Amino acid sequence: MPAFKKILIANRGEIACRVIRTARKMGIKTVAVYSDADAEALHVKMADEAVHIGPAPSSQSYIVIDRILDAIRATGADAVHPGYGFLSENAAFAQALEKAGIAFIGPPVNAIQAMGDKITSKKIAAEAGVSTVPGHMGLIEDAEEAVKISASIGYPVMIKASAGGGGKGMRIAWNDAEAREGFQSSRNEAKNSFGDDRIFIEKFVDQPRHIEIQVLGDQHGTTLYLGERECSIQRRNQKVIEEAPSPFLDAETRRAMGEQAVALAKAVGYVSAGTVEFIVDGARNFYFLEMNTRLQVEHPVTELVTGIDLVEQMIRVASGEKLSFGQDDVKLNGWAIESRLYAEDPYRNFLPSIGRLTRYRPPAEGRQDDGTVVRNDTGVFEGGEISMYYDPMIAKLCTWAPDRLAAVDAMGKALDDFEVDGIGHNLPFLSAVMDHPRFRSGNITTAFIAEEFPDGFSGVHPDAAAAKKLAAVAVLVHQALQERAVQISGTIGNHRRVIGRDWVATLAGFEEAVTLETGPDGAGVRFAVRFADGTQLSVASGWLPGQSHARFHVGGETMGIKVNLIGSAIRLRWRGMDVTARVRSPRVAELARLMPKKLPPDTSKMLLCPMPGVITSVSVKAGDAVEAGQTLATVEAMKMENVLKAERQGIVKRVAASQGQSLAVDELIMEFE
Repeated sequence: MPAFKKILIANRGEIACRVIRTARKMGIKTVAVYSDADAEALHVKMADEAVHIGPAPSSQSYIVIDRILDAIRATGADAVHPGYGFLSENAAFAQALEKAGIAFIGPPVNAIQAMGDKITSKKIAAEAGVSTVPGHMGLIEDAEEAVKISASIGYPVMIKASAGGGGKGMRIAWNDAEAREGFQSSRNEAKNSFGDDRIFIEKFVDQPRHIEIQVLGDQHGTTLYLGERECSIQRRNQKVIEEAPSPFLDAETRRAMGEQAVALAKAVGYVSAGTVEFIVDGARNFYFLEMNTRLQVEHPVTELVTGIDLVEQMIRVASGEKLSFGQDDVKLNGWAIESRLYAEDPYRNFLPSIGRLTRYRPPAEGRQDDGTVVRNDTGVFEGGEISMYYDPMIAKLCTWAPDRLAAVDAMGKALDDFEVDGIGHNLPFLSAVMDHPRFRSGNITTAFIAEEFPDGFSGVHPDAAAAKKLAAVAVLVHQALQERAVQISGTIGNHRRVIGRDWVATLAGFEEAVTLETGPDGAGVRFAVRFADGTQLSVASGWLPGQSHARFHVGGETMGIKVNLIGSAIRLRWRGMDVTARVRSPRVAELARLMPKKLPPDTSKMLLCPMPGVITSVSVKAGDAVEAGQTLATVEAMKMENVLKAERQGIVKRVAASQGQSLAVDELIMEFE
């Protein structure tokens, strides 16, 4: 067993909880650290001890090295796991631990320094024989120099923060104007997120795949690769869905990428778990992007297909143990998918959403009846707060199955069963991707979301077949409500209200007369819904009034549907569809068609804050004439800068918000004439 008796986790949220679970399994005590905002967080409750380290902003707590060192001294921890983000790739932190005689559960300082800087890492990769993307490796001083370099490389180019990660400090430029603006935005984000504003530029490979290799090395000279992860489903350069293995690689390319990743790791004396990221074109040519000298967010999919607990291996390696297996022992078994559940509202162009989780009910974990596996890595709980100070990720939902399509189908079902309310979240979007024909075919690139959802995401509109299924569910729910309504004690039996069987179901533009008939077997709550066109669907469920989620068996298909009652309407959510259904008697339906429609308020002459955040700049003043596409203001939320631009020409009537002001969603920023 590892020599460590107590590990401090220098992180928060999901990854802190993840490390605690493995440490507990290994019999090692854990210490959590927390900021003011995280006093009631899940990782604090799970750890054996917890130490307060400062105010909510990470710049005053989680990334202050001295505060972490104070917590180590106060608790007597003999090792530190940094998780990902924050101090995980900070060489100064690793050096401070080394000086204090505390084990760092991660790579050596020299490896962090060499690979943590994207410019240096590309030079080392080239020297190690690893293929790299063409670009400018030197530092860039200002926007004008960035424009010249971009033009010489040839558009499109990728502008990146040297110390960046997680999509922060990264922009794609297709022309001089975008290069100039992208350079400044990337530098600002890099300085705010990492305290390092150095920028470099490289050729952007159009229509690429993002595929990464997991490596693992010990202190005794053994370095292995544990297969690849396909991370091409990205939005704004941030991964959304990952899988292992990749549906695109063949055995020969996998081996070549793995061997190059190992060669790079050995070139810098790499120890512990790390990831070498590649960009792969349509001909399976691959180019080195960067090496992440830490545990990756998406590591669970590798664990599911290899059976290797990467956190456990990191702990064992850090304590000096040899790896207990070799390259030939690493086998890829089945397929795993990971969906990142974010506190981002897909109906508002994925803008961050904060607030209280009024409902948080993940699907049941472990092996399912059909042999698939569900895993949910999270750091939140029902009733907890999603803070504006940190990353918006709520959970990482993973599924495993013997083959890819089975894993995708298992993910679709798990997403159907995942209940989240109180904040905006991307569950509907994740469900839509699982059912998308192109994703299911495996024909994906990093441009998938931009190409398939060019106008953003407005939900999935039910086709005729789906509308009938949801209508049948609505009729069953309505029937259960009606049956409860007539069950009043003390009434005279022959005076009880008779529930009708003829109804009109309306949802998402679908309206049809239906008749509810008793099913053939009469067992449980089982009916048949006959539609006006003669088609019929059997429908059964154990749903009871008050339940927000249930399984419905409709025409031989089992559907996990979220049900909410809104007055007399029934809200149904399934597979990215979010519909409001109404089941009325024929006469009431006839009258409802005559009712006037209530129009939403006119906000066309207002710029409203699209998310809760802080105004970092206002670029115009009252009386200014603005052109379409002109920058009006910048809002920062969850460590990301969001530039708000004019949709059309106009004149600013008044500016209601100022720099440094915190605004709620839909709060007025400025008004136009």
